[in-house]
Amino acid sequence: MKRIALLGATGSIVRQALEIIAAETELELVAAASGSQAIDGLAPLTQVGGDPTELLERAEPDIVLNAVVGFAGLPATLWALEHGVTLALANKESLVAAGELALAAQERGGGLLLPVDSEHSAAFQCLEGRRPEQVDSLVLTGSGGPFRGRARDELEDVTPDEALAHPTWQMGPKITVDSATLANKGLELIEAHFLFGLPYDRIEVVLQPTSVVHALVRFRDGASLAHLGYPDMRVPIAYALAYPSRSATTVPPLDFSQGLVLEFEPPDLETFPLLALARRAGEQGGTYPCAFNAANEVAVAAFLDGRLPFLGIAATVEETMAEVGGASARDLDDLVEADRTARRLAERALAVT
Repeated sequence: MKRIALLGATGSIVRQALEIIAAETELELVAAASGSQAIDGLAPLTQVGGDPTELLERAEPDIVLNAVVGFAGLPATLWALEHGVTLALANKESLVAAGELALAAQERGGGLLLPVDSEHSAAFQCLEGRRPEQVDSLVLTGSGGPFRGRARDELEDVTPDEALAHPTWQMGPKITVDSATLANKGLELIEAHFLFGLPYDRIEVVLQPTSVVHALVRFRDGASLAHLGYPDMRVPIAYALAYPSRSATTVPPLDFSQGLVLEFEPPDLETFPLLALARRAGEQGGTYPCAFNAANEVAVAAFLDGRLPFLGIAATVEETMAEVGGASARDLDDLVEADRTARRLAERALAVT
């Protein structure tokens, strides 16, 4: 029996995880935490607000599913990795912001880090059991969001409601806006670098509008392996919770007999510059990825609140990145300070936008 703790309990990831746990006799829910909404009775141990690591200490889980949104998920990520507890990671921002610290914590703790993002779960499955020298490169895919194909001048007046109308996935508001700006692909690019130990020049991003192909891996012999399936987060969630076995889900397999057309196209980096900004932050290293994430969180929140136009998200992040120092973080305190500084700079950029 695997004891599961769910963090971010009112989000879509955890709601789907609850469905999987209820259907799988080898999984037991022992704890759940939310940021602000009441979750009484959801699990034997619950917590609303505060530091989720206190709950984890009491619950003693075998697996932590971290679906907290944003930088706030970092303490739970580091706790699980330090304690050798399997981490099912749906909070990409904590690995983006603290990649080096997180990998050092995993090395000390010795536990498993299993990605829950559909793209990274797909890449993990294609790469599993492969020696690093066999791998040529990794290709992450994205739908392109609701504004794929639009020119920059067509995005000046788009509304939050339009940005939240994702064509293929049902997700929370922050990640949906990130998909619309392609910031999400940038965060995933940085996350993939830390998860799989590949340099940035061997990680590519392409658009695959139907979200059927989740990732591809190219090998040195010229072959490529792809992970395909309907866009449904229950598949990567179930894979992480049941690993190394595969739980049955209600997601249907692809029906190839009806015909299946797969189209790929390059991202438009001029119209959607956040992907290139993220790559640059990753290549610069240090706390630049942390600053990118922090500035993006501030800008997205301002857009959703109606305080910033859509194109202002990228402008705010770019201005912030030009101001930060980016020195490496020696510990969590350094990282928290880097995050705080980037947020302050982003808020200052908002004031003049």
